[in-house]
Amino acid sequence: MTTQNAFTLNIDEQKLAWLTIDVPGEKMNTLQAAFADEMTEVFSQLNEHSDLKGLVIESGKPDNFIAGADVRMLAACNSAEEAKALAAKGQEMFQQLSALPFPVVAMIHGPCLGGGLELALACDYRVCSDADITRLGLPEVQLGLLPGSGGTQRLPRLIGLLPSLDLILTGKQLRAKKAKKLGVVDASVPVSILKDVAISMLDKGKRKKEKVSNKEKLMSGTGLGRKMIFEQAAKKTRAKTRGNYPAADAILDVIKHGLENGMPKGLEFEAKRFGELVMTSESAALRSIFFATTEMKKESGSSAEPAQVNQIGVLGGGLMGAGIAHVSVSKAKVPVRIKDVSNDGVLNAMRYNYDLFAKQRKRRILSKAQLQEKMLQISGGTDFTRYQHADMVIEAVFEDLELKQKMVEDIEKNAKDSTIFATNTSSLPIGQIAEKAQRPENIVGLHYFSPVEKMPLVEVIPHDSTSEATIATAVKFAKKQGKTPIVVKDKAGFFVNRILAPYMNEAANILMTGEPIEHLDEALLNFGFPVGPITLLDEVGVDIGAKIMPIMVKELGPRFQGPDVFDTLLDDDRKGRKTGKGFYTYKGGKKKGVDESVYKLLSLTPEKKLSEKEVSLRCVLPMLNEAVRCLDEGIIRSARDGDIGAIFGIGFPPFLGGPFRYMDQIGLVQLVEMMNEYAEKFGDRFAPCDGLLTRAGNNESFY
Repeated sequence: MTTQNAFTLNIDEQKLAWLTIDVPGEKMNTLQAAFADEMTEVFSQLNEHSDLKGLVIESGKPDNFIAGADVRMLAACNSAEEAKALAAKGQEMFQQLSALPFPVVAMIHGPCLGGGLELALACDYRVCSDADITRLGLPEVQLGLLPGSGGTQRLPRLIGLLPSLDLILTGKQLRAKKAKKLGVVDASVPVSILKDVAISMLDKGKRKKEKVSNKEKLMSGTGLGRKMIFEQAAKKTRAKTRGNYPAADAILDVIKHGLENGMPKGLEFEAKRFGELVMTSESAALRSIFFATTEMKKESGSSAEPAQVNQIGVLGGGLMGAGIAHVSVSKAKVPVRIKDVSNDGVLNAMRYNYDLFAKQRKRRILSKAQLQEKMLQISGGTDFTRYQHADMVIEAVFEDLELKQKMVEDIEKNAKDSTIFATNTSSLPIGQIAEKAQRPENIVGLHYFSPVEKMPLVEVIPHDSTSEATIATAVKFAKKQGKTPIVVKDKAGFFVNRILAPYMNEAANILMTGEPIEHLDEALLNFGFPVGPITLLDEVGVDIGAKIMPIMVKELGPRFQGPDVFDTLLDDDRKGRKTGKGFYTYKGGKKKGVDESVYKLLSLTPEKKLSEKEVSLRCVLPMLNEAVRCLDEGIIRSARDGDIGAIFGIGFPPFLGGPFRYMDQIGLVQLVEMMNEYAEKFGDRFAPCDGLLTRAGNNESFY
């Protein structure tokens, strides 16, 4: 049996060589170390033809060029040396491509990322389709790595230092138009003429030395200008990563080294640093997130066949309802009917959506016609007009059990028997919302996170009577909305809010001992959270916290009881950002500084007594404890789901891989010791739960 090659070379009558990349058995083209032999064979065939006019590299896949290097091969590396050798092999392959005696054109349609873009950068010319699926970028930093096949050296020489730093340090993906504007590609054209334009590029011959703009020359051509750029970039990077992501510093070092010492030395250093990064715990954690989300895309959450959702209704025109409507129209591409108690509520939701689409138009992602077309997909009113056509209704009203039960009753009267009722509750058990329902099998929880258009997670919560088909439909629709869904058990707080509650309670406990607000927030920012806990309370709203906490205490017991601060704050009309007054002061919607008067209100004298480490661990340890309880109670189906839920739902530090990977990293025996130490020092709430004690006793881990 012959194995099919990933690379096929054909030479036509016009003496044009066509190299087609089509990885057998895979939906996406990815580069693998095993292809090196195939490429060597291709180069030797090319060298036999001295009369070639040029080479065009194309994909045999209909919707992607090359999505990057196959990340799986990094797991097989046992040392930095092995990983360095992988990078060096890739560099060597692309150097040979770059040194061919005739022009080479990369013909790009669909994603061209990571190693795919590095291959394209080694070509003389790049031409891409202007299709919406075309994206170019070097996202390695998101896996805790740097581009290891010449990307850190070729991109700055092609488009200049500043724009290349922006691309490589963020891992952002460019649309075709922007790639052309930056000079990453030479042409962006309709897919119908892509081939013709690629062939016409070959007439230009081998590419001359790259021309960088005068402004770029002035800034980065001189030692002083370059030094300034790197200093600024390092400062910005440190502010963002807080030293938790070593790849960012390595990227700066490698690019700088290459520009100062020449490309051969730059490539050598790139491979070395790539090898070192592969072996870091940060990269291992970030790669685990990548694999987990890839796996989850293939899962349906249920054995049943999902129903088709062609139209939805949204109850409530507030921020959540407006956000749910937005992802349903823009991502899931289904029409939405919003119902609110007032026309003002509907208009606010429409305005919210218009503003989001207008931003996309400003960035030229949407045309005026496309913006209008999307807005026509959203309608609304104060009654149930057209709800008889809805396949799913998503409720986003206030956190009030009676009100939500009334919504169920209304939908059962005004929609089809098959309509799914999905409730976006953050803490009320779904079984209670479905208590009086005629068709409880159609009721499911869909818990979104705010702001809906940005937060990637959705918790799908079936109650005891939810049908398998309803679960499967909810999971499939959440994915169509661009979300990562995790299926969780129906118990107050579900997973994300349940592990967040003890974290927030402990932050409040620390605050009530007089630790300064900014010290508390800064400690958790340095630990790796995107916002500090006190800022988070202001963002979510003190009133929301006041509503959720009693539900958690009632359903889950006294360990969820936090210090009694909510009433004091609400009596002083401190709801947080939305009222411009909370723990911080706000001006024009922007956070200014700590509102010092809050200390007087809470009878506190701020004084720093705890170290940053103690503050962080005091907040994080109760969260870890609760995560283990959730796993043991079956609230989440696996440690993997728990890690993804925590990272995508509350921004648990990605470089730690999620709460379960983090616990494995510490070691459960050591974690139990640490918790016992904190329990002695700060109270019983830190005592390790039974699940942790058992696993530590058996020397087990979560993965």
